[in-house]
Amino acid sequence: MINLRNDYCGVCHPKVLDALVKKSTNVYVGYGLDTESSEAENKIKKLINNNDASVYFTVGGTSTNKIVIAHALPSYGCVIACDSGHINVHETGAIEATGHKVLTVPNINGKLTSEGIEFLVNGHPDFHMVKPGIVYISNSTEYGTVYNKEELVSLSNTCRKYNLYFYIDGARLGCALTSKVCDYSIAEMAELCDAFYIGGTKNGLILGEALVVTNRKLNEDIRYAIKCHGGMYAKGFVNGIMFNELFTNNLFFDIAKQENILAERLYNELRKLGIKFLFKQETNQIFPIFNSDIIDELSKKISFEVWSKEEDMTCIRFVTSFLTTNEDIDKAIKVIKSYL
Repeated sequence: MINLRNDYCGVCHPKVLDALVKKSTNVYVGYGLDTESSEAENKIKKLINNNDASVYFTVGGTSTNKIVIAHALPSYGCVIACDSGHINVHETGAIEATGHKVLTVPNINGKLTSEGIEFLVNGHPDFHMVKPGIVYISNSTEYGTVYNKEELVSLSNTCRKYNLYFYIDGARLGCALTSKVCDYSIAEMAELCDAFYIGGTKNGLILGEALVVTNRKLNEDIRYAIKCHGGMYAKGFVNGIMFNELFTNNLFFDIAKQENILAERLYNELRKLGIKFLFKQETNQIFPIFNSDIIDELSKKISFEVWSKEEDMTCIRFVTSFLTTNEDIDKAIKVIKSYL
């Protein structure tokens, strides 16, 4: 079976595992107050060129989103997202479970726009309605697309205009930053938002994310929120060790860049075969469209997710990971050719 189902199907990158094994008998302080976490935090601060930022290592993407959004909002506050946003579709009502509403507008290629924010803010003008307090986007998006700098600046300016926090879900941030269409650095992105997280789960780690908070007000007491919402590890040093390794010798970016390269190769080869796509390839997720009658047979040889069905056509999702090889891509192309 060729695995193109997701980018969190393997245990971890060999270098990360080696780091864990080498330090497996060390003794550390718990709850993220250890030397490994501190060293990893300093590497991230240096990367974003902001010594005043705070970094917290959390359990996973859904819990991190829940922590930040719940912490940012009063009881009557709500979060703005596009309709395809992860918090609106694939988090099982985690945000709503905290008592906060998710306000949405239609996505444009998986993205939220400043016009969408303006529309929702203007549509909630008084105390009879929930009050927007934070804006959520994911980068890369659920469709594998990447925000460009102009779009991020526009979103940031709109958030400042309406006194909204700007938060970026970076589950696949590595792939966004190493995409050919990305025209900014992680430091430039960090300047435009109030908080974001660096995804480890989908970028070579066993699990875990690095929440980066640049807004001092938002940072107040957030460690309490992390603990309250079940996002704090007792053995926080495990995440510290992994992120420390991830930001040694450019491993974080190397993993993501290779994933993008392989996804682009598969995308280009399938296009040569006349296959259409839901979106243009920009990162490690691609969405080819096939005749529905071959999907069942195809799934016996390639592992993937079915994204959407429409009459006799089915859109599926292929995702490359740190485990994907050129040989995997060769085999996938050969299999697909046999059904065309």
